[in-house]
This record gives sequence, C-alpha cells and structure tokens, in this order.
Amino acid sequence: MINSSEGHATVGVEKFLGTEIRLPTAPAIAARILDAVRDDGDSYRALAAVIATDPALAARLLSVANSSLYAVPSQITRIEQAIALLGLNLVKNIALSFAVVRGLETNGQFGFDFTRFLKRAVTGAVAAEMIANQIGHSNEDLFACALLQDVGMLVFALVAPEDYARVLEEEASSPEPLCVLEARRFGCDHQELGAEILRRWGLPESLAEPIRHHHRLAPGPDSRQVAINLLYLADRVASLYHGFHSAERAMQIKDFLAEHYGQTQQSSDELIDAVASRAQEMLAVYEIETGTIKPYSQLLQEANDELGRLNLSYEQLVMELKQAQARTEQLAAELGEANSRLRELVSRDGLTGLYNHRHFQEMLRKEIGEASRYARPLTLILFDVDFFKKVNDGHGHPAGDTVLKRIARYVAETVRSSDLVARYGGEEFAIILPETDARDAVVLAERIRRGIETLEVDVGNHSPPLRVTVSLGLSGLKPGASEHAQDEMLEAADKALYAAKGGGRNRLVVAR
Repeated sequence: MINSSEGHATVGVEKFLGTEIRLPTAPAIAARILDAVRDDGDSYRALAAVIATDPALAARLLSVANSSLYAVPSQITRIEQAIALLGLNLVKNIALSFAVVRGLETNGQFGFDFTRFLKRAVTGAVAAEMIANQIGHSNEDLFACALLQDVGMLVFALVAPEDYARVLEEEASSPEPLCVLEARRFGCDHQELGAEILRRWGLPESLAEPIRHHHRLAPGPDSRQVAINLLYLADRVASLYHGFHSAERAMQIKDFLAEHYGQTQQSSDELIDAVASRAQEMLAVYEIETGTIKPYSQLLQEANDELGRLNLSYEQLVMELKQAQARTEQLAAELGEANSRLRELVSRDGLTGLYNHRHFQEMLRKEIGEASRYARPLTLILFDVDFFKKVNDGHGHPAGDTVLKRIARYVAETVRSSDLVARYGGEEFAIILPETDARDAVVLAERIRRGIETLEVDVGNHSPPLRVTVSLGLSGLKPGASEHAQDEMLEAADKALYAAKGGGRNRLVVAR
C-alpha cells in the first residue's frame, strides 16, 4: 500500500486521476454550501438560504436534526433552528455529505449496488456518532466523515465501471481485502481516491484526511487518529449489519473497544445492538426500505436456537461449512467467468466477431491517453470495401456478409496481438496501432491492402469467387495532443480515406 502525506495525493491517485477519464464534479449545491460558510458575514443565514433552495436536502436535514441521534429538546421546524441548536459546522457537514452522496448516485451499471452502499454508509455514520458519544469524544465532522468514508468506491464505479466490477467480483472469492485488490488494479484504493476527490472539491481537510486512513492499513496523522479509529469501527459495524463475516466483525469491534477505550463486553454488546434501531430510523430519512434491522444479539440468539433444533455435531458443522465455502467459491468463479463472457459479447460485432464501434471509441480514448502520457506513437487506420453496394446488389446481402467476415478474419490474423481491429460501421473498419509510427503503419496498411486484393471469397450459390479491394486512410497522434485529439485523429483518417476513394480507390492515403 502506498503511504500518503497529509493533504496530498499519492502517486497511485495521481496516476488514476491522470488517465483519460471524466471525473465527477462536486454537486453545485455543495460548492454553494462551502461558499456560504466561508462568507465572513452572516454565515447562519447564508447557509440556511442555500439549504432552503433544495427542498429534498432541507427535509432530510430537518429529519436528521429531529432524530434520536441528536435528541434535541423540542421539535425543529426551520433550518435556522437546526443551525442554532446543532451548530454551524455540524449542519454544514451533514448537508455536504447528503449533497455529495446524492450527487454521485450510480444507476447500478455493471453490478454496483448503490442502495446497499447507501445502507452501509448511513449505518456507519450512525455507528460513528454513537461510539463517539460512548467514549466521550466530540467531533462535529464525524457523521459526515463516516457517511462519506467509502465515497471513493462510488467514484471508481462511476469512472471505471467495468474494471471496478471485476474488482468486486474478485473480492467475492479472494482472501485479500478490497483495498489491496483496488490498489493492484488502479494504483490506489478507495480510501486514497475518496480523500483526494473531496480535497479537490474544496471540502474540509477534517473530512478528507480521516477517510484517507480509515481502514488503518497505514498510520495516519496523530491529530486525526481518534477520528480514524472511529471510522474504522463504524465500517466494521456497517459490515456486521450489511455484509459478511458478521461474527468476525463483532469480535473485531469488541476487541478494539476494549483495548483502546476500556469498554466492557456488555457495554460493547449494548452499543452494537442500539445501532440497529438508530440506523433504521436514519435510513427512513433517505426513504430506503430496509425491512427490520434486527439487533446483532437477536441474530445470534436465533442462530443458536436454530443450531439447537438441528442438533448438529461439531464435525457435521465443519463439513457443511467446508462444502458451503467450496460451493460459494465455485459459484463466484463461474459468475466471474460469465460476466467476463458477457462483457466480451457486449463489446463484439455480431457479424464479424471484431470489436464494435462503442468499444473501439473507448479503446481509442484510452490509447490516446497512454500515448500522450508516455510520449509514444499511435496510429489509426480507417478502411472500407470499394463498390460494396455492387456486391450486395449483384450477389445478395448474404454474399456481402460473407465478404465482410472474410476480410475481418484476414485483418485480425495479419495485425499484432496488441493492435485492435473493429468494425467501424457498415463496410468500414478501423485499426488502432499502439506504439507504431506512420512509417511502420504504412507498411502494415499496404500489406493489408494487397492481401485483401488477392483474397478469393467463396459466396456459394454456384457463383465464382468474389474479389474486392479496399481504400485506406491513415492518421497519427500529434505530439502535445489536445483534449480533442480523438476527434482530430478520426477526422484526419476519414478525410484521408475519402481522398483514397477520390483518387481511384484500392489505395492508401496518409493524412498530413
């Protein structure tokens, strides 16, 4: 794991943020909340005015203020009252955390379960507040900090959904922690990414820095250590109610509370139980249907009662556990393989088996980013079949399909394994050539042109074999490429292709 310095991004985070991805921006209302609090004037009134412009946010904030978590002496009906009773900083952070989580809501693509994420986040925020009260620690940032502690997972799911889906699949059958799997694939984990995103959005360092260390994989700053410990415990409690390995999580929580804060077994059990009802109340603020969250002690008792009824021996339990683990691992592996096949099918053209237009655009964007970052050459070839309409009109569309499939197979066999061939649309194809300059690309393009010219395509129907030609356009990535490099490369190659057609077809034109 890469250690970080306070307030600064790690090398892994910088690498991830430097890729050709569109990072989510801070919700507009979050920026307005921060501006209102920075104002040297009447911050109470300014913050209340900003929150009041968002009815959903205002309603949720008032619901939190009136919840049993803060136990206010009388009903709060106005934002100004909430600020006066709870304090400017606490109200600001609660409003910010609501705005950020809501602004990053995903649509569940590639298997990311936003509802489960939100249940864990809210339960963790409740747990952090309750544990802080239990040990006598006062921290107005804690609720928001715990609610946002896994915001990096949302960012991964938004900007790299397919890659992150693979990480989550791997976690299901891997003994390694999620943070380790994330760092291996992206160069950073969700702690580091979440903290850096919040810092770049201008949110307080008191929110970002504890999030950077909340899994306690590396030492954090001494000034934030209590907050880091509380986030760690809050994450364990949330996992207990909305995750796996519940017994293990409960032991970790109770051992940590005993070692660091002198809590007894009984007080820890009561605290963990109390989180269930408070979390259910807070989840209602988010309008999330959770059913009944049973206290952990009740879950344990029900499990023990069931074991007593079954009257299973220790050996039987061990055997069944091993069998269940084996089935789980097998199902996880099969699911991973099925998802990989599904992703591959979604990326492929149904006729030719080449990559489709959408995948081509994604890979071109990625290769341009890599080439720009490391100053490496990149070349693009567009080509299409000459007089293809005559093939369809004269021999029928099945014959045309056969021609396209034969050309696709020939080109795929001719290029390198690192090159990408795609069906760009209709009878037009595209080839991405990483780490290839124009001179080498011309040699390959000419080889493809001559090879296709000599192909004899058997279309059946007692017809003689067909022979076709192609016209090709070639463009390269300019040094110091701009943010419009992808459009520029495609436009240049397209113009070169049409110049080849205008020049007599069956030829290659290189964009200048």
